[in-house]
Amino acid sequence: MIELQQLSPRSLNRRLIKRALTVLALGALSAPAFFMTDAHAADEAMRVGVLIPGSKTDKGWMESGYEGVTAAQKEFGPKLKTQIIENINYADMEQALTNLATKNQLVIGVGGQTQAAVLKIAKRFPNVKFAIVGGSKGETMPPNVAGYDVKQAEIAFVAGAAAAMLSKSNAVSYVGGMEIPSIVNAGKEFGNGARYVNPKIKYFESYTGDFDNVAKAREATAAAIAQGADVHYHILNLGLRGLEQAAKEKNTHVIGSYTDRCGSDPLYIAYSITGVGYQAQYAIEQLEKGTWQPGYKAFGLAMGPKASGMAVCKPTPAMEAKIKEIEQDILSGKIKVSEG
Repeated sequence: MIELQQLSPRSLNRRLIKRALTVLALGALSAPAFFMTDAHAADEAMRVGVLIPGSKTDKGWMESGYEGVTAAQKEFGPKLKTQIIENINYADMEQALTNLATKNQLVIGVGGQTQAAVLKIAKRFPNVKFAIVGGSKGETMPPNVAGYDVKQAEIAFVAGAAAAMLSKSNAVSYVGGMEIPSIVNAGKEFGNGARYVNPKIKYFESYTGDFDNVAKAREATAAAIAQGADVHYHILNLGLRGLEQAAKEKNTHVIGSYTDRCGSDPLYIAYSITGVGYQAQYAIEQLEKGTWQPGYKAFGLAMGPKASGMAVCKPTPAMEAKIKEIEQDILSGKIKVSEG
């Protein structure tokens, strides 16, 4: 069973205290399986709490993470009870995580922006396991925390190469949300990948300071289009809607992130796969198997196509071959990319 809590940032504290939460219960299997609950079954079920800072319908990172949780729910059925809190701002993350940690065996933070709060709260709950989808290397993690690195910079290099091959104007752009190391490194490597294929390509890079700001994402994309960019990449959440608006207005195109959705929208000509949902599901599967391990774990291209890859929607054979060559050269170390 999935328990979904949508909390407005202003009323989070009050709602957590009163525990008057808006709950949407979804049956993971058939209706009969959902309603067949008893005390024993509840005691035996795995309990997993998930913090999704943004919207689970953002067509990006947060939605991919949510899809991984729902995939795990389908996999384990009544053996798994999942509590999800979404749409939380930074000031309220610690209290949201505390709420999840008091009720669950495993707590998953979907996004690197949850890392600081997870590392702090995990110390208060040493018997609860925590996983950060998008966890970065470098910080010392408590013995009950796992950090899963999606290797965004790695696949961003490949996306940049694909963008350069797909661009007709020889100009591409990238819009990131918060200007934090992992997002900046992805932007840097997207540009490097584009120049690897076409040294003369024009590259425009910008940051909105907010993953969800639609107006700023639209403005940044429009500015790049005005300078000739016709293929756009991003690391945004709801801000993606602004990027889409600008791209549609000028008949340019987008390389999407996180999940292959080729064929669903002609605006998108390719997708980079970063396995956000795959990692959320992985954490739950490891809990069920009893093989969950703390510490930093890199995913990326080395973990296979579910974890990382490039999907061009209408590739030529030459394009497919070049992308595979670049991926292999990254794996072998011939092409070196930034961490994160």
